[in-house]
Amino acid sequence: MKFIIKNGTIVNPVKKQHEVGDVVFENGKIISVGGTADVLDAEMYDATGCFVTPGLIDMHVHLREPGQTNKEDIHTGTQAAAAGGITHVATMANTTPVIDSATILQSVQKKIMDTAVVKVSVIGAISKGLQGQQLSGMGGLAGAGVVAFSDDGHYVESADFMRRAMEYSDMLGKMIIDHAEDMTMCQQGFMNEGTMSYQMGVTGRPAAGEALAVARDIILSDLTGCHLHVAHVSSGKAVELIREAKKKGSRVTTEVTAQHLFFTDEYLKEYDTRFKMAPPIRTEADRQALIEGVLDGTIDAIVTDHAPHTNDEKDVPFCCAPNGIAGLETSLASVLTGLYHTGKLSIDRIVELMSVNPARLIEVEGGVLEEGMAADITVINPSVEWDVYGADLYTKTLFTPFEGMKLKGKAVLTVVDGNIVMKEGKVLR
Repeated sequence: MKFIIKNGTIVNPVKKQHEVGDVVFENGKIISVGGTADVLDAEMYDATGCFVTPGLIDMHVHLREPGQTNKEDIHTGTQAAAAGGITHVATMANTTPVIDSATILQSVQKKIMDTAVVKVSVIGAISKGLQGQQLSGMGGLAGAGVVAFSDDGHYVESADFMRRAMEYSDMLGKMIIDHAEDMTMCQQGFMNEGTMSYQMGVTGRPAAGEALAVARDIILSDLTGCHLHVAHVSSGKAVELIREAKKKGSRVTTEVTAQHLFFTDEYLKEYDTRFKMAPPIRTEADRQALIEGVLDGTIDAIVTDHAPHTNDEKDVPFCCAPNGIAGLETSLASVLTGLYHTGKLSIDRIVELMSVNPARLIEVEGGVLEEGMAADITVINPSVEWDVYGADLYTKTLFTPFEGMKLKGKAVLTVVDGNIVMKEGKVLR
């Protein structure tokens, strides 16, 4: 049946559209974008006062399946994505077992087909078991459909091994997504190294460890020609290095998480494990450098690094808690609250960072509203205010750094292949 999203402000940067109009889809495909559509014999959603955008894409999540389904699974994780207005996610390889062969990948893809609420792409491991010693089955993984390679959660310590991985990845036409923290400097740390960590008496992870790793891997990217994508950049120095590399023509891109744009290490002063992540949230100066990187185009995408843990795992003394938070249901709202409503970012730029560019980087359909394309659409109400409570979220964990906070702006409709998967906060699958 025909469905019309009516009277919304269409934000479609690829087509340079920012205008009030209607979006019509039928049989899973968009049939018109803009103008006024006839509502006869059609279902209708009134999007007055809302933005209608290409479906949001999160290119860095951890759905935890296989093997860690006590933390999250493909169904609950993609329910959380739908609740957050996200129509497509790319999940990382650090599962149990690691997604380091075509056989394991195919079993994950089968589970995705059976249980996912939104579209899911898979990122394959660089090394077997994420050990950084033997290459994964990269050829088989690429042939079976991974969109990139990453040992996320682990830094590839050997420069020679990373060089070989980049050479193979480039031959296969895939990028390397780099968890850039030199663990000889960072492994024993629990938060950003700085004034706050000294006051708290907690061993820190220095920003220099990230900068060293980024610098090394930019050099290796230049040597091999491989597209290097720096995951979850967190420090001003790393942004500076990436900015300069881009100016020189290096094949390097990067992303930032919504939480690194919103919080600083001041939030950890009560030893609150809700804010414990890797790389850590850093100083206000670093946060401002990240925002500047978003504004000037150095940073290509905003992601969640959605990495939930069980409540028992997080509800422990600070230094014992694992790194990682749930972010799929709060990322858009936090960006709207912290950057859109403060006048720092336009909605068009937010759509570029959270839809257009991720689609381009992982080379999937999306990022644009266009006749004949899949009806993957997000409707955003920028004015609605809501209080965040972990118990109300679809993710399995109760722990969110936004607990008890009021955010302004929220996805109110999520459409995947023409199917309404979330409406007014309720996930329908």
